Amino acid sequence: MSKSAILRPATLEDIPVLFQLIQALAEYENLSHEVSGSAENLKQHLLGSPSYIEAILAEVKGKAVGFALFFHNYSTFLTQPGIYLEDLFVLPEYRRQGIGKALITHVAELAVSRGCGRLEWSVLDWNQPAIDFYEKIGAKIFPDWRICRVTGASLAALGNPK
Repeated sequence: MSKSAILRPATLEDIPVLFQLIQALAEYENLSHEVSGSAENLKQHLLGSPSYIEAILAEVKGKAVGFALFFHNYSTFLTQPGIYLEDLFVLPEYRRQGIGKALITHVAELAVSRGCGRLEWSVLDWNQPAIDFYEKIGAKIFPDWRICRVTGASLAALGNPK
């Protein structure tokens, strides 16, 4: 684990900074135009009832510098729960200090302690530094799987057939 980072679950007071980190991730991935949510939605999904997500913050000297956001899923083939890591992000100036590895290790420890059969996430095909990092920690990258997604008007149409 990073010697300088403290990892802890996100709290109500962390919602604004967590949302800022999400925006920084979107900017890094050249996807800022895709951020349509709000800190208020994030608060409801993280701390509401039911809660849909969990988040771990990484702090250095009291400053939030990274996060891992995840939720449970299920493997029918394993017949076990799993954890899907939606986002893992460390501010660029804090990279290569072990913070990202500490965050993903923490989530893996949660998965093991909760009896999960796997930990999964996606990575953009152009993000070679992330791909290299993930392979170094033992992740298998599946080139033959594609993400399918339905959002917005398409989701509304699919979920409200006439």
